Amino acid sequence: MLKENISLTQLAAVIFNFQIGSTIVIGLGLKAKEDAWIVLLIALGLGIIITMFFIYMMTLAPGKNLFEMFEYCFTRPVAIGLSFVYATYFFYYSCRIIRDFGELIASTVLPITPIEVSTIMLVIVMGYIMYMGLEVLARTAEIFTPYAFIFILLLFIFLYAGNNFDFSNIRPILKDGFKPLWSIIFPYEIVRPYGQLIILTYILSNVSNAKYSKKIIIYSVLISSLLLLVTSMMIVLSLGHDIALRSNFALLSAARLVSIGNFLQRIDAIVVFCMMLGTLVKSCIYIYGGLKALEYIFNQTFRYFAFPMVCVVGVFTTLIARNYSDHMNEGLQSNPYLLHIPLQFGLPSLMVLIMMIKHWNKSNTRKKVNRDYSEHGS
Repeated sequence: MLKENISLTQLAAVIFNFQIGSTIVIGLGLKAKEDAWIVLLIALGLGIIITMFFIYMMTLAPGKNLFEMFEYCFTRPVAIGLSFVYATYFFYYSCRIIRDFGELIASTVLPITPIEVSTIMLVIVMGYIMYMGLEVLARTAEIFTPYAFIFILLLFIFLYAGNNFDFSNIRPILKDGFKPLWSIIFPYEIVRPYGQLIILTYILSNVSNAKYSKKIIIYSVLISSLLLLVTSMMIVLSLGHDIALRSNFALLSAARLVSIGNFLQRIDAIVVFCMMLGTLVKSCIYIYGGLKALEYIFNQTFRYFAFPMVCVVGVFTTLIARNYSDHMNEGLQSNPYLLHIPLQFGLPSLMVLIMMIKHWNKSNTRKKVNRDYSEHGS
């Protein structure tokens, strides 16, 4: 099977868009109201630690992806079972991300068009990208990421120039102290987006210049997290926390406030473009993870499964929830505890412990052999 290679700039673009995803439009930390920025800063610090944990996990089994690590830690039959579990998880979560985008299009941009139509159009593009492989996805992200960054910066400038920021919306600071913030930070602000960086365990092995990849990953996570912080601040400053919490797509609501000289208005396309790019990259990365799991299980190239599984994802995107409210409740209440914490932190922590023990045993065995050799040699 041919190994795909991506450059460091492409890795940075993929991680940047993966972190942004659909999160940028929905917003992070808004339940903290005036203290949303404090929640995001604390989550950022914890997120850097989580990122370093996944990087360290990769250094314990160099050259192996997540599914090969299962076999290294356990046995192949167990690895096949775990790979199937993670394939299901990755495919399921790609459905949720595409559903976010479909709901945005159906409720705001094309309200008459059925959600199935926008979903199918996006899935067709994703199927082609997945068949072509990770390199094509990385090049796509590399090309369009600067535009997304510039568009978000322009949105900030337009909101500020239009006097839409009310700094009283972030006061008083820590009215109820730190304690209420922890229930907001954990688990949801940790599992999304930082726990999702488990995707590093199956894309990092494709980086052509792995020597500098660790720094690139940290910088990419830091920049994307700061951008999420800025967008959440834009939402709270312009809408206020009450309206922001009631809005399904808070950043889009904030963008609709832009009106400069009755000339520059209705810049919704900026927000839609950023979400479309983030959705495309993030959902494709999850699908790629599921395909790599199937590649490991059946010992067939992932391209063999690309179009069939993308079609399955497209079908289940509209079936996973009856409506947007049901979709959000499932994602906010049950998924963090039933899926994210066990699969993002529980099993990886156990694997790291097992790999550390194996490395310790190998090191002790090597020292013993060297000591015996030196004693017999003398």
